[in-house]
Amino acid sequence: MLKILFGLLLVINGGLYAYQHGYLDAWSPSGHEPSRLSQQLHADQLKLIPLPAAGTAVAASTVTAAEPEAEKNLARADKMSDVLACTEFGNFDAAEAKRFETQLAALSLGERLTRRTIQENVRHMVYIPPLASKEAADKKAGELKQLGVTDFFVIQDKSALQWGISLGIFKSEEAARNHLAALNQKGVRSARLGEQGSSVSKFAFQLRNLDAAAKNSVGKIKEDFPRQEMRECSTPPAR
Repeated sequence: MLKILFGLLLVINGGLYAYQHGYLDAWSPSGHEPSRLSQQLHADQLKLIPLPAAGTAVAASTVTAAEPEAEKNLARADKMSDVLACTEFGNFDAAEAKRFETQLAALSLGERLTRRTIQENVRHMVYIPPLASKEAADKKAGELKQLGVTDFFVIQDKSALQWGISLGIFKSEEAARNHLAALNQKGVRSARLGEQGSSVSKFAFQLRNLDAAAKNSVGKIKEDFPRQEMRECSTPPAR
């Protein structure tokens, strides 16, 4: 038995020796890199090509796709800048226009401020006829608020409607009648429908290229004229 084990050990050791010294390569070609490289054609002409950094191609395509969107955003910004470059306030009657212009004078706007005349045709007014005094008008205003009516103002100028209450002015008679009907449903029984002038001259002010400080100052002045509309300029400045 010992002789058999000893014989097996000799065979195993002999096989390891032959494998380590390459005597078995003819039967089983070596898989080592130097051997494979020597079998390739023109191995000396092989060159390593560096791979691009991860995400490079993706980043490039993203930039390319983003360029049109960036151009659209710039176009929108330019358009908005043009809109904000000119703002118009109006329409003022003669007394309000003078007061508004006097307050604007402190800003020294120069050529950035222009004034134009607007001819308004007949307008239809929903109103409460003049009351006996300011106190009576204020009391009526309180009653309107209790009924849920908030869009009105007490007429204080020295006209035939002084101490009356304006509930809305409309370009068409139909719109005025609809508003009067809505007020009646709320419980306003003393409201009437009337016409305001045949052709009235009003005034609008255009303000151009204002910086942030000037815009803030104009905004504060506008607070004293809550009935006046602020809009984009639709006409060129007066010459």
